[in-house]
Order: sequence, then structure tokens, then C-alpha cells
Amino acid sequence: MEAVAMEADLNNSAVGSDPKPLVAYRCKKCRRLVASEDLIVSHERGGGQKSFKWKKRSADADVQVLECSSIFVEPMKWMEALEEGCVGDKLQCIGCKARLGSFNWAGMQCNCGAWINPAFQLHKSRLDECHY
Repeated sequence: MEAVAMEADLNNSAVGSDPKPLVAYRCKKCRRLVASEDLIVSHERGGGQKSFKWKKRSADADVQVLECSSIFVEPMKWMEALEEGCVGDKLQCIGCKARLGSFNWAGMQCNCGAWINPAFQLHKSRLDECHY
């Protein structure tokens, strides 16, 4: 990923040209702002259970996942683990050190079956979705 993407941060915005994001994601534990709608990396819905290795499939392979349990975002400055040079690691909130997700430069698979590369995954269960 380019150095420009590493500079993506919640605090940088053009002077008066961009409206505020409609959706913001906050840490459930300390309510710190960790991502906004404009930093989300969208992906095409995968093939569900059929996309996983047979060992990772559940007994009922016909069940379709209704919604992705995570969001994937661009790398941001608050992601301290990125600076350590690891290929993959956990992502912690800089406010309270709660685990919010994980990242892997080689990519990872969403629960819908789609492969995202590189992946900076934040679990929705650990975030509050705030609509403005």
C-alpha cells in the first residue's frame, strides 16, 4: 500500500469542501472515534460457506449469512501495530486498548466468503455505529 494510504486519518479533511460523514464508528468501551463511512473498503459479497475450506464450514452449508460481521477500512494512523512492521496482528483502540479487530497485509476472508487484500478488519460487535 502506498505511503499516502498510511496517512489516511480521521482528522484530515479538506478545508470546508467535504461534508461530515454520515456514519461514524466508535469503540464501544471508551467511545473513541475509530473510523468513518468514507474510510470503509467495500467488497462484493462472496459465496458464503462454499468459499471456505471444508474444515471451516459449518454442518449446515445452506445457511446464508445475512450481513457481514466486520467492516474493512483503509489503514489509519491510530493503528499502532502497523508501525511495527508485522504482516498481521491485532488492532487495539488507542484510548482503552480494547481489541477492535485485526489486520493482515496478505489479506483475509470476510464471513460472507469474500477475500479482502490487504485487510484491516474491525468487528462490528466491538464498535458503535453512530448515524449523523
